[in-house]
Amino acid sequence: METVEVICDKRETRTKGQLHALRRAGRVPAILYGARTKPTPVAISATELKAHAGAITHQRLIRLRSDAAELNEKYVIVKELQRAPLTGAIIHADLYEVDLKKRITVAVPLRFIGRAQGVVDGGILQPLEREIEIECLPLEIPEVIEVDVTPLGVHDVIQVSQLKLPENVKVASEGDYPVVTVLPPTVVEAPVAATAEAPAEGEAGAAAPAEGAGAEGGGATATESGKG
Repeated sequence: METVEVICDKRETRTKGQLHALRRAGRVPAILYGARTKPTPVAISATELKAHAGAITHQRLIRLRSDAAELNEKYVIVKELQRAPLTGAIIHADLYEVDLKKRITVAVPLRFIGRAQGVVDGGILQPLEREIEIECLPLEIPEVIEVDVTPLGVHDVIQVSQLKLPENVKVASEGDYPVVTVLPPTVVEAPVAATAEAPAEGEAGAAAPAEGAGAEGGGATATESGKG
């Protein structure tokens, strides 16, 4: 994979005010550490960090450039970025030193390619995972893992075990799980207007009093008075 360079300098542990001044000067406070590296406070270029590690922080391999001999030419990955809540600016970074000869575990984004058959049939493509953890040598970390969804029908899934990985790269997790599926079409039925049930033939007269009949009970009285 491509290796990028970032300017890095040692720094002393500072107060909040000094850290703010460091950021205003275009530098990001960071901590460099590793399996055999004691945590070391450093400062790195905010512009370079944003350009090289802003969107895909977990898998980008970075080579440090520094006037300090103990930092120069070290290879690191960004383990974590802290951002300002309102602006999204990077305000702190955790850098993990790696050994180019030892395999590491990193998260790599998935890129879904093709047009699923289930989508052609009206379904909805539903990614279930946006990235997966893989294990490989630092220089063999892929930028992305492509997932061809073309053969997927409605309700079909692609499992992580079905992904085509580059040579010498394997999934870090032991269990199998789905990464993408196609949901069935969503159909919204139009509401049906309520209609009164038509009375059966012959029921109309029974349901309403005969023409000319009086109020309830009045018809019976009129009949009885006519018997005399």
